[in-house]
Amino acid sequence: MEGGISSSPTTRIAVVTGGNKGIGFEVCRQLAGNGVTVVLTARDEARGAAAVEKLRELGLSDVLFHQLDIADAPSIARLADFLKNCFGRLDILVNNAAIAGVELIDDPSFGPKPTVEKFSGMDDHKRVEWMSKNCRQIYDAAKQGLQTNYYGTKQVTEALLPLLLSSSDGRIVNVTSGFGLLRFFRSEELKQELNDVVRLTEERLHELLAAFLKDFEAGALEVSGWPTEFSAYKVAKAAMNAHSRVLARRHPALRVNCVDPGYVRTDMTRNSGLLTPEEGGAKVVAVALLPEGGPTGAFFDGVEEASFV
Repeated sequence: MEGGISSSPTTRIAVVTGGNKGIGFEVCRQLAGNGVTVVLTARDEARGAAAVEKLRELGLSDVLFHQLDIADAPSIARLADFLKNCFGRLDILVNNAAIAGVELIDDPSFGPKPTVEKFSGMDDHKRVEWMSKNCRQIYDAAKQGLQTNYYGTKQVTEALLPLLLSSSDGRIVNVTSGFGLLRFFRSEELKQELNDVVRLTEERLHELLAAFLKDFEAGALEVSGWPTEFSAYKVAKAAMNAHSRVLARRHPALRVNCVDPGYVRTDMTRNSGLLTPEEGGAKVVAVALLPEGGPTGAFFDGVEEASFV
């Protein structure tokens, strides 16, 4: 479903990937509440349209849906054409869509989708430990994790870059994770290479990701210095963080930043998170709406700038 919205030249236009639920839905709601015209995107048309209808019932009329699968090039191209024809520019891109990169399994004591109450009294470490015990790291899921979380995000960004550059204040907000910090890499060489954004190239990033998958398949993650738990998710987010910094250097007119919304209760975390989607979404929106001329190439731990390491 695509709705027709007439927006004035001064109204900011935002695209949010994975906007039909969880953090993405909250980002859409809060951006729209701040006077931004929001294009909510999702893979599933029915769920995306339902999310837009829910927002409109809340009185947020400047929201419309457009189908987007960030791992599908034709889908990305259709979105880019739609934005060009409707608005001629894009002011804010929030890259939120992501997958876990693991095969989830059900804990028989909790059921297929645990309730929030099941985690009462558990700190964040125990919750992450529960998540680790209730998933399997398999090659196909790891490969798909990289394809979606890094390559898919990168493809969307590249396709929409001309529209962002047409804005007077274009900005990209990549929703990352504390799991993407370089401290989870055992290899100092890998850490240094991913942190050296002056020398790092996209080609080298692709070589490193190919090496990761090769090591994953060979069972050599630990010996090669890669993260060993939630490895594909951590590597993809670290790569996305690095690419964000490369992009920020290449396009100084844009604001390109990464933000960790925290450990949020979503489908991906099986409701094990400590924060509500509203709380996590607020952190993303705060970075999306930073004053003009603010930082670029930065990592935000919530609303505070922090180290990528």
